[in-house]
Amino acid sequence: MKIIEVTNKKTTQDFLNLPWFIYKEDKNWIPHLKQDIEKVFDPTKNKAHSKGKIIRWILKNDANKTIGRIAAFINYDLANSFKQPTGGVGFFECINDKDAAFLLFDTAKKWLIKNEMEAMDGPINFGEKNMFWGLLTENFTDPNSYGMNYNPPYYQNLFEDYGFEVYYKQLMSKRDMNVPVQDVFVEKSERLMKRKEYSISNVRNLSLKQTAENFRTVYNDAWAGHDNFKSMDIKTANEIMQTLKPIYDKDIMVFVYYKDTPIAFYINIPELNEIFKYVNGNLNWLGKLKFLYHKWKQTPTTMVGIVFGVSRKFQGRGVEGAMIKWSQENIVSLNRYNETVLTWIGDFNPKMLKISDYLGAKVYRKYHTYRYLFDRNIPFERHPILE
Repeated sequence: MKIIEVTNKKTTQDFLNLPWFIYKEDKNWIPHLKQDIEKVFDPTKNKAHSKGKIIRWILKNDANKTIGRIAAFINYDLANSFKQPTGGVGFFECINDKDAAFLLFDTAKKWLIKNEMEAMDGPINFGEKNMFWGLLTENFTDPNSYGMNYNPPYYQNLFEDYGFEVYYKQLMSKRDMNVPVQDVFVEKSERLMKRKEYSISNVRNLSLKQTAENFRTVYNDAWAGHDNFKSMDIKTANEIMQTLKPIYDKDIMVFVYYKDTPIAFYINIPELNEIFKYVNGNLNWLGKLKFLYHKWKQTPTTMVGIVFGVSRKFQGRGVEGAMIKWSQENIVSLNRYNETVLTWIGDFNPKMLKISDYLGAKVYRKYHTYRYLFDRNIPFERHPILE
């Protein structure tokens, strides 16, 4: 077997095309878009390059066939926030062969050690946590949600036999939108909405810039005080909304206001994999035509809650339930979406897991984010529980 660094067009195509070999018998697999993956490795499209570095390899067998791949990377802002400086590995794909998988892990480990790291997390992304993050460990029958990893069950053994340990678990939940909100949320919502200072609406009457500003306002107040929190500026908020513009549905992006100031949001998008399953992983001219057709046809019947937040001052007042109740009354009636998938919640966040449970969402898929300490004598510690 031979490890080859990805440095040119040929090795890049080998890296991108490998999944079609790994999953050729798996009818449940929906490929990631090749363009989405390449954005991660493009310094002009991924801001993480400005504060880190990334490298990737493919693995060839003796017959010169590609049988594995992996990327290793370091985001120095994140890496140095841990007790042991920690890099990452991701985009792992491999045949069911421990020697092959371990050679890939060893290659990434040696590069990270050379760059003064003392641990590696994986499989994760060189970028945001809403894409390419975690190893699927439960539910290999439902199609994967857009941007979320999908892998064969044997990958868990490859990671754990190498020595990776669970740093935290990621839980994805699903909610039938026709199931009424629990009474406790209805009561809180009704008490809250009797007060004229509160209002709820979608973003149909807002410009993209107004939506971005509202999003930034709530985000900065809701997440301030969390570990590694960095305040979001308006430029970043506008970039996020520009990214969502081609795909978002204004009817399912919800804000709550107190005296006309945004205090909460429930940002949903259509489940894009219900479109991308027709695209076969390539958003070329034909893929774009198929995407536009299914977007026009309103093919997705599932919406994905990509972020849910409430300003700290208003948490625990029933705002969460009010948003869900509003959605039940104003989104279900559109007769376009049957269920909601909630973006993953870490098992270190019991407060959000409790809210998800109260809202009647059921865990239907689990992922693991692993950590591997290079010094095997150091006691392993899981992700701390958020208070």
